[in-house]
Amino acid sequence: MLIGILSDTHDRADTAAAAIALLRGRGAEFFIHCGDVGGEGVLDQLAGLPAAFVLGNTDWDQDALARYAQNLGIACHGRFASLELDGKMFAVLHGDDAHLRQRILTEQRHDYLLQGHTHVALDEHVGRTRIINPGALQRARQKTVALLDTSRDLLTFLEVG
Repeated sequence: MLIGILSDTHDRADTAAAAIALLRGRGAEFFIHCGDVGGEGVLDQLAGLPAAFVLGNTDWDQDALARYAQNLGIACHGRFASLELDGKMFAVLHGDDAHLRQRILTEQRHDYLLQGHTHVALDEHVGRTRIINPGALQRARQKTVALLDTSRDLLTFLEVG
């Protein structure tokens, strides 16, 4: 399965649209946003696609975003999601809660930990858990997303122009 991972759009619907088009062009079948969505315009870009997201520290009106996402058929998981996709376990959080992040890494129950927050792309392992930060689509020198091929455990970072 090809999973498109994005984060930290901070209400930049135009950049989110370009990122999603890039990921779709590369065959992404499911989309995960790691928080700091920023507004409804970003969620509009995910409408009609299989997608899920978590809320970040700058997603101020969280209840409104969650309601809007529900109307669009996009799964909002609050501040943390545990998802099973293609037989793999994914933990998804924004990354601003250090205690939650550490608990997930200590428990070692997930194959992947997807997070944002730092605006810096990251790919590293802690035990069996692969930590992936796709980078950011706002306030970053290079705007990046990530494409994960779960069948081959292959990760590709893509720059969004």
